[in-house]
Amino acid sequence: MVQKTARERIEELRETIRHHEYLYYVLDSPEISDADYDKLMRELQSLEKEHPELITSDSPTQRVGGKPKEGFAKVPHSRPMLSLDNAMSEEELRDWDRRVRQLAGPGQQISYVCEYKLDGLSMALRYQQSEDGAAHLKLGLTRGDGLIGEDVTTNVRTIRSVPLSIPAAKLMKAKLPADFEVRGEVVMPLAAFEKANEEREAQGLAPAANPRNFAAGTIRTLEPNIVAQRRLDFYAYFALTPAGEDLFQEQSQALDALAAAGFRVNPHREAIDSFEKIMDFIQRAEQHRATLGYEIDGVVIKVSSTELQQRLGYTGRAPRWAIAYKFTARAGITQVEDIRVQVGRTGKLTPVAVLTPVLIGGTTVSRATLHNADEIDRLGLLIGDWVRVERGGDVIPKVVEVIEDKDHPRGKRKFQFPSLCPECGSEIVRTEGEADYRCVNADCPARLRESLLHYASRGVMNIEGLGEAVVNQLLERKLVRSIADLYKLDESALLSLDRIGEKTARSLLREIEQSKKARLDRVLYGLGIRFVGERTAQLLAEEFGSMDAILSASQEDLERVNEVGPKVSQAIHEFFREEKNRELVEHLRQAGLTLTAEKRKKTSQLEGLTFVLTGTLPHLTREEAKAKIEAAGGRVSGSVSKKTSYVVAGEDAGSKLDKAHELKVPVIDELKLLEMLG
Repeated sequence: MVQKTARERIEELRETIRHHEYLYYVLDSPEISDADYDKLMRELQSLEKEHPELITSDSPTQRVGGKPKEGFAKVPHSRPMLSLDNAMSEEELRDWDRRVRQLAGPGQQISYVCEYKLDGLSMALRYQQSEDGAAHLKLGLTRGDGLIGEDVTTNVRTIRSVPLSIPAAKLMKAKLPADFEVRGEVVMPLAAFEKANEEREAQGLAPAANPRNFAAGTIRTLEPNIVAQRRLDFYAYFALTPAGEDLFQEQSQALDALAAAGFRVNPHREAIDSFEKIMDFIQRAEQHRATLGYEIDGVVIKVSSTELQQRLGYTGRAPRWAIAYKFTARAGITQVEDIRVQVGRTGKLTPVAVLTPVLIGGTTVSRATLHNADEIDRLGLLIGDWVRVERGGDVIPKVVEVIEDKDHPRGKRKFQFPSLCPECGSEIVRTEGEADYRCVNADCPARLRESLLHYASRGVMNIEGLGEAVVNQLLERKLVRSIADLYKLDESALLSLDRIGEKTARSLLREIEQSKKARLDRVLYGLGIRFVGERTAQLLAEEFGSMDAILSASQEDLERVNEVGPKVSQAIHEFFREEKNRELVEHLRQAGLTLTAEKRKKTSQLEGLTFVLTGTLPHLTREEAKAKIEAAGGRVSGSVSKKTSYVVAGEDAGSKLDKAHELKVPVIDELKLLEMLG
């Protein structure tokens, strides 16, 4: 095939595939079978492989591409992504409508747009014009704190209802410029959510709580392939200029334009001019919500005129021109047959009520979370009690109260929290001041899948190729029962897995072997000790110099490490007190991993010392004293604790000086500090 013919066929295939993706993922009306679609995609992939110079970023083959990011960059929003105020009743909604009309002024005609309130996460997409006049997706941002979001563009590109590019002709038809911003909601369809939970339960993992949380966790996953597998959807609802200004005079016009440009826009929307019609729309939405295939938790009502929106303005946290009417939680009464404990991926033990099945909002509920032992005590719950169950957020079933009357007698048996992990039999711990019990065994079957994925990830042991699909198969076939078992894998074991050939198997074995050379701090981080991140692991390795020294360190020894407080030291101490974790370390040692490090040399007499400054010093300002201490290797803290090395006190020293005397922390003056600084 000559170059010109290849280019033409590639463009033809791309246009055809985009057309069928739009029909399937946006309009839900496919014209061809999955097999025919796959055939087109394979032909395009083959041609692009033969002609890599013709690959473009908006090609359908490039939705998932490149290596995962180390993290997500922070990017400011063009204008704040604010939350909405809620109305929980017709009366509250009437009050809002009255305020809008009063602020708008007498004689002002008010038109509203009602839309379903999708239970997902907000997203902003920015498009920029290319040389051919088309608009190309350049940036995808999470809501973040409303002012600054996270750049998740690589993951957004995998959502097939998000156009990677929009031709100039479509832009013209939609009356959209080539540079613009779209805001909308990312949701996980219920079918995709149920399938994902079935897979999790088959792997021995706790099911995800609800589609919204699962979607939010998915969009921040560092593996775009995982995001692609979970089949998220994007529904657009705002069109803005790059500066964050409205592109249309009416909200209804913006929705129509986005639909014309090829975005998925929720079809359940309506322009309304009276309060009675708003309530009618809400009633119909509540009736239809169980049949939609995705979760909604209310209706959003917006003033349609963008000019009037600007006049109405904002409160500190929400627009005055829009409100969310929230549906009441759906509830039912049933009996608690038993209470069981499930172990989550972090080792957290969660009590779950086993219920006599009850229909709540069109869904049969047979289990409900009880959160922790404190919640059971708060409810005064006994096994056999009758309880009221709500679907919190209309998804998570939870027990809200015990029912006691002549028709609902009390239960007889009190629940006892287990003393050992129900999955692996290891000791469980409950940190002082926390509500949760936890299993600290890193190789606990309930934790192992997530432990392996964390251990292999970039920034930890960096075992490229050991992703979710491979880990799932290793666990299903019981080829790995511990992190250390990774180092026992051979080529024949890997070749028994689906879609693993000789080349892939050898590459993965090389990656696993290479990980043996990782530094001690990476190994520490890879063990998944609670509160021990990359920075803490590095400080521990530099301070102690070996895994053995860390294993034998007391909590007091650990707390002497810079930035390690009581909570962190307790978590480390509890982790290594568990015999199975000590065995894991020994197995990693036998596998040949690096368990020693060069101890950090003291660069000055202030290295490792923590100072607290209080009062007014004779010659140095507080900032100058802090700069000198830090330049000499010391650290300045804002509060006095047992870890404080010295309190530097000047005139009018306050409560920090009293605290120093109470904890018997040495107190020095500016002259002594200058002597120490040399």
